[in-house]
Amino acid sequence: MTSTPPIDESYLRRCLQEMLAIPCPTGFTDEIVRYVCLRLKELGIAFELTRRGTICARLEGKASGPSKAIANHLDTIGANVASLKPNGRLSLKPIGSWSSRFAEGGRVTLFSQHGAFRGQVLPLLASGHAFNEQIDKLPVGWDQVELRLNTQVENQHQLVALGIQEGDFIAFDSDLEWDKSGYISARHLDNKAGASALLACLKAIVDNQIQPATDVYALFTVTEEVGTGAGASLAASVAEFVGIDIGPVAPGQNAREHGVTLCAQDTSGPFDRELTRSLRQLCRDHGIEHQTDVFRYYYSDANSAIVAGHDIRHALITFGTDATHGYERTHISSLLSIARLLSHYMQQTID
Repeated sequence: MTSTPPIDESYLRRCLQEMLAIPCPTGFTDEIVRYVCLRLKELGIAFELTRRGTICARLEGKASGPSKAIANHLDTIGANVASLKPNGRLSLKPIGSWSSRFAEGGRVTLFSQHGAFRGQVLPLLASGHAFNEQIDKLPVGWDQVELRLNTQVENQHQLVALGIQEGDFIAFDSDLEWDKSGYISARHLDNKAGASALLACLKAIVDNQIQPATDVYALFTVTEEVGTGAGASLAASVAEFVGIDIGPVAPGQNAREHGVTLCAQDTSGPFDRELTRSLRQLCRDHGIEHQTDVFRYYYSDANSAIVAGHDIRHALITFGTDATHGYERTHISSLLSIARLLSHYMQQTID
């Protein structure tokens, strides 16, 4: 029987709050990588960085042989400047797959070579006093929104003078709300919430001097939102791969904002039956609330490892979240459940 280390909820909360304050759309992840590296150093966990910035931390196991990998991504959705407009505003190109409907009204920071600029994403027709019912007739699309900067710019030349150019990164504020009910609402819970659960699990393992059954690699990837993620980050010894990510809560889905939601299949096909069964049994053995779901329009690091050609068993555990890639909401109990499940999984031998 595996040990049940207590999960430090205050540490999990702290990590999540601090990570949500760090802008990190895919391609702009250096600061969030430094943050996680600092947390790992505090825990005394050895790690390496790949050329692209993926963090590969390693916990030594009791026995040599086939190892495990647990992966979580740090990058988020966001946008780049697509063009400088004659009216002094900016058109956007999304980073990751998400709707401009959720971008409208977003408060953002634009990062140029010469500094950072605050602004808001607005529909092309933003004022009811000026356009009346026309504002309700605009279609939904990235060509129907623009970025207004909080600085005096009225034409394209003034944007150029500020050093703003095509390709500059745009990060959307997380707008975190966390009340006594335990519900967490914010942009970018995908996948900073998963990262906080993994860090809390690692802290529990270290604090309670628990040694995994076999070597465990904790991966923090930085390109999941654009489909690559863990493709080139696995050690040759890895036999099992468990991804942590967001689970869509919506009509027709079985994911919930409480407990662990195990994904049996996503867009790429089914996950490994035996590894998923083993994780489900761990939940039953240790009283961890859980459910299983099939995700209809979904891709994750667990898939990128398979597509890259790694011969591994793969599974996906998720925290159920309402309004994914929008103003997301989950519950602290789901993150604690994931941390507990991972602590038991690390102690389990590979069959």
